[in-house]
Amino acid sequence: MASLFRRPAQSTPDNPPENPGHSDQTVEVSAKMIADLDDGTVPAEEPSEPDVTEELLEQALTERKALVQLCLYALDRARSPGVVERLEQGLAGIGVSALRPDGAVFDPAHHEAGGTVPTGDAAQDGLVAETEVVGFEDRGQLLRAPIVIVYKAQQS
Repeated sequence: MASLFRRPAQSTPDNPPENPGHSDQTVEVSAKMIADLDDGTVPAEEPSEPDVTEELLEQALTERKALVQLCLYALDRARSPGVVERLEQGLAGIGVSALRPDGAVFDPAHHEAGGTVPTGDAAQDGLVAETEVVGFEDRGQLLRAPIVIVYKAQQS
């Protein structure tokens, strides 16, 4: 899937605009180009107009990040499970995945502790019992750590 961006065409004495003030030039930007820019690499094999393409890719990337943040904001306030599911599916389609680490070992580098719950099973000590607030990552980059409840073994 590609996006089209318009920018005013540059006129020259040899090439005046057909309709002054209304001439546009369309530049096609692919999702791969946006992803490559986000990773810090711009493919060398694709010919491009360096100034225009990089500027448009930067703009598209900035707008993508803003839209992802807006979707996360909407997700936090959605009351309908159907709306939550649809927003998560849409985000997953562009590489943003929900993090629900229920049953995983609690890792403070990737999880935020929201509290503990006692357990009589020593094997569950330190495992995530429940996700209170879903976390998200964008193609492996943490956007928001999940807030979790962690099992804590009861003292005998």
